[in-house]
Amino acid sequence: MKITQDTVVTMHHKVVNAQGQLLDKTQEPTSYLHGGYDNTFPKIEEALEGQEVGFSTTLKLAPADAFGERDEGLVQTIPKSEFPPGVKVGGQLRGRSAEWQEQVFNVVKIKGDKVILDANHPWAGQHLTLTLKVLEVRAASADEVTHRHAHGAHGHHH
Repeated sequence: MKITQDTVVTMHHKVVNAQGQLLDKTQEPTSYLHGGYDNTFPKIEEALEGQEVGFSTTLKLAPADAFGERDEGLVQTIPKSEFPPGVKVGGQLRGRSAEWQEQVFNVVKIKGDKVILDANHPWAGQHLTLTLKVLEVRAASADEVTHRHAHGAHGHHH
């Protein structure tokens, strides 16, 4: 079966940055619903369109095609007194942006009585190389299309 609109693609992937540092590698396959549902980057969908099981490719993605450019406006310094005890670098907190949108903040630094939070994706601003291998392609169920994502072992669970 070819990868087309409303197919579920199961694959392995590896992500490295411009310095060749491994950022992510699947241990278990991941699945996404193909066809413009914002489940993966458009450049990945473009590269996989029309392909079949066994297809492998390596893509180079600029920041604009991946996690975007870094936005220093998403970095905030908050008094440590506003956090519960045990706040640690590397932790994540959910909060709201200035526009009241839910946002995930990464604790990137604790400096004296200040905590520095960053709502940028950790890979924002980076040029990435993705290696993909297609393991399975199947027709999406009506529920998957309605919900706009893949279900099952390697997809989303309700």
